[in-house]
Amino acid sequence: MLEDVQTTPDSRGIGLDEVGIEGLRYPILVADGQGAKRETVATAAMSVTLGPGVKGAHLSRFIEVLHGARDQLTFATAAALAEDLRRHMGSSSARVLAFPYFLEREAPVTRSRAYVEYTCAVTATSSDADAQSVLSVEVPVTSVCPCSKAISDRGAHNQRGHITIEIKPSDLWFDELIDIAESAASSPVYALLKRPDERHVTMAGYDNPVFVEDMVRNVCLVLAASNRIATYRVRAANDESIHNHAAYAAVSWTSPNGA
Repeated sequence: MLEDVQTTPDSRGIGLDEVGIEGLRYPILVADGQGAKRETVATAAMSVTLGPGVKGAHLSRFIEVLHGARDQLTFATAAALAEDLRRHMGSSSARVLAFPYFLEREAPVTRSRAYVEYTCAVTATSSDADAQSVLSVEVPVTSVCPCSKAISDRGAHNQRGHITIEIKPSDLWFDELIDIAESAASSPVYALLKRPDERHVTMAGYDNPVFVEDMVRNVCLVLAASNRIATYRVRAANDESIHNHAAYAAVSWTSPNGA
C-alpha cells in the first residue's frame, strides 16, 4: 500500500485557516431562470480548514467533489457541494465558483439579438455550525451624469459602469438580479446596436440620468421589497469619462429577522 503522507501527524501545532486549490477552470452546467441549463467554464477556488495535528489535505478530493456537481449548479446544489467537501475532508469548507454567464439581449428598436456577458459567482461555506451560500452578479451598465446634464447647454457626459449585487439566501437567480441591475441604470449595455438602436439608447439614457448613488438605491428598493433575502450588498462603480478617477457607491443590509 502506498504511504498516505498527508494524514501523517504534524508536530508544530499550527492549524491553518485555508488549504486548497485555486485558479482551476472547469466546465459546468448552470441552471438559468427558465429552467434550462447553460454551458460555461467556471474558475474554482476550494478550501478547507486544517487541524494543527494534520500534515496536509487531500487536494484530489476537491476535483472529485466538483466533478460530481458539474451537471447542475443551483443555489441548493452549491450548498450541497460545500457540505460534500466538509464530509469528505472532515473539516469546515468553502468554495467559490466564478463564471461568465451569457444572456441573449434584444436591441430596443431593430430587435437585433446578441449575447451579453455577465460575471457571476456562487460562494458556499459549510461548517459544524451552519452552511451558507452567496450569489453575486456583476452587470455592465451605462449611466448619464445628472449634474452634467443640468449644467450643460448641450449634452451630458456618460460612461460605462458596473453594478455588483451579492445576496443570501434567496430563490432569486442570476437572471433576475441582472434585470434588477440593468433597470437601475440609465441604460443597459448591448452587444449589438444598429443606428436606430444607438439613437434610442442615447436619448433614453439622456432622459434617465443617474449617479452611482442613484443606481445603488434603485437596486436596494427592489431587493428590500423581497422577503426572500437575508442579507445583501450592492456596489456601483463608474469609469468616469471626464475624470481620471472612478466613482463608486456601496451599501450592505441585513434583515432584522435574519431571513
